[in-house]
Amino acid sequence: MNLFADLLASSKPKSAVLETGPRIQKSRRGVEIKSAREIQTMRQASRIVATVLREMLELAAPGMTTGDLDRHAESRIRAMGATPSFKGYHGFPASICASINNEVVHGIPSSKRVIQAGDLLKVDTGAYFDGYHGDSCVTICVGEQSGEDAQRIARVAQESLMRGLAQIKAGNTLLDIAAAVQDHVEAHGFAIVEDYTGHGVGRNLHEEPSVFNYRTRDLPNMTLRPGMTLAVEPILNAGSKACRTLKDRWTVVTVDGSLSAQWEHTIAVTSDGCEILTDRDF
Repeated sequence: MNLFADLLASSKPKSAVLETGPRIQKSRRGVEIKSAREIQTMRQASRIVATVLREMLELAAPGMTTGDLDRHAESRIRAMGATPSFKGYHGFPASICASINNEVVHGIPSSKRVIQAGDLLKVDTGAYFDGYHGDSCVTICVGEQSGEDAQRIARVAQESLMRGLAQIKAGNTLLDIAAAVQDHVEAHGFAIVEDYTGHGVGRNLHEEPSVFNYRTRDLPNMTLRPGMTLAVEPILNAGSKACRTLKDRWTVVTVDGSLSAQWEHTIAVTSDGCEILTDRDF
């Protein structure tokens, strides 16, 4: 899940709310190093998320609604002993984010939103289990009619995530992750969305640090240490990186109407790499 947060202060003019994405609200504890026991609990939370997303990849089909997917996800998360991380989080009304085509993040599922053949669907969800969260997102090319452009941006987004994860090990830095993601994305002609980043995850859905996907001096670089748990989530646009928020105050779309894709994993930093806690291959 990408940077769910407080809505903008009500003192700001309405027009500013519509043009600016949600802000981050993170744990005030700073960067937390998780114990082996805590990481084991996060494995369980993340396994629930991975199970649900694996089912989403199989279920999503033309004619279904995003509301259908949301109901399935909530039912499955609760059946496995967890609570949906997203539902009610700063007022979000659902258990998944379902963002289609030019919708970048935070799409609200609806029984009226019918999935069409060829749609590029992003499903993002989280589970809260025994005091800890797991968080992950997949991009689905719906049906055999998916165009080459949709398939390509989905593939490059997933590849960029894995390029970033390959840089994670104790002693490397957040900038190593960002550089690997940015270089792969830009080599294929896509734009990194800079308004939203990855984040720490654990007892809180959003914790320090920000895990950015592009080189920047505006966000603090940080050396990775064993026991850090992060949600890494590149978001790519086919056109401009510029985004805006719709009147529902959640759904973020590309300004130019171009396609957007996102992949995300929750990981734990180890001495020589990382463990992908939301790995769907089990």
